[in-house]
Amino acid sequence: CVQPSVPPVPNYKLSMTIPEWLQAIQTYMKMLQYNHTGTQFFEIRKTRPLSGLMETAREMTRESLPIKCLEAVILGIYLTNGQPSVERFPISFKTHFSGNYFHHVVLGIYCNGRYGSLGMSRRSDLMDKPLTYRTLSDLIFEFEDSYKKYLHSVKKVKIGLYVPHEPHSFQPIEWKQLVLNVSKMMRTEVRKELEKFARDMRMKILKPSSAHSLMKERPRGKSLSPRRRQGSPQRRACRRDKS
Repeated sequence: CVQPSVPPVPNYKLSMTIPEWLQAIQTYMKMLQYNHTGTQFFEIRKTRPLSGLMETAREMTRESLPIKCLEAVILGIYLTNGQPSVERFPISFKTHFSGNYFHHVVLGIYCNGRYGSLGMSRRSDLMDKPLTYRTLSDLIFEFEDSYKKYLHSVKKVKIGLYVPHEPHSFQPIEWKQLVLNVSKMMRTEVRKELEKFARDMRMKILKPSSAHSLMKERPRGKSLSPRRRQGSPQRRACRRDKS
């Protein structure tokens, strides 16, 4: 019988530009394919320290199984480690469509004064974006406009902090340093908030807001039942209407 081909993990070459390197990472993730099975192959607890999540990312490269949006964010962080000029931060969306709420997350990228993203979704325009956006708000509005094509209205946008390039770090990822109820705000107001936040991020003056609470929450994972409950929102993550 024919063994399924395992896509090679991309290696950074000095001849590559950063956009080319990001494209190689995104191409690799697309080769793993989006996980339509309804079963999540890798357990990702957002409260885990970065070092533990990087172990899971290594497992993803070994197993070569299909992934969803949350796994793509962790894998994107893993593959961009060691590129100090590339800043990575999570961007989460809560949207509303046909009476239901949907959750999605991508990995925001900032490099050389431009923004872009890496990620996975059922929709090709709700994952990676080229490193061409001059401001963080331009990138967010691009996602909002993409959602409109599928009649999804964006209710909330959450922006996390830059993820350290230290793969052995014991600190958890800061997933939601800034939370905007964009459905209740004017675009000018959203832009103002995002640009202030982006400026503070670039100056590295923001400190994790929920790291302390995340660290306190972590021991709950020892009991099996809360972990199962924690898993269900992740299975819901990236749920998208199939029409």
